[in-house]
Amino acid sequence: MSIQIYGLREEPSAENVAYIRQMLGELRQVAFGEGADMLCYLIEMAYVEAGDIQSGRRPCSSGKRDGNKPAGMTV
Repeated sequence: MSIQIYGLREEPSAENVAYIRQMLGELRQVAFGEGADMLCYLIEMAYVEAGDIQSGRRPCSSGKRDGNKPAGMTV
């Protein structure tokens, strides 16, 4: 599985969106276990967004714009 983190594509890969959604579900469980309510909420919102993209209810918002670039920080 190849995941393109910083490059933008015209359409998201269904495989990548499914992977992201799965990881968000796991992160949500960890955050819940830690009692991090705000983090749980934010992760849940991203999880819902990924589900909407996966089902086709919402297009991926990966436009060619510079104002929303990732910081490039290592995690």
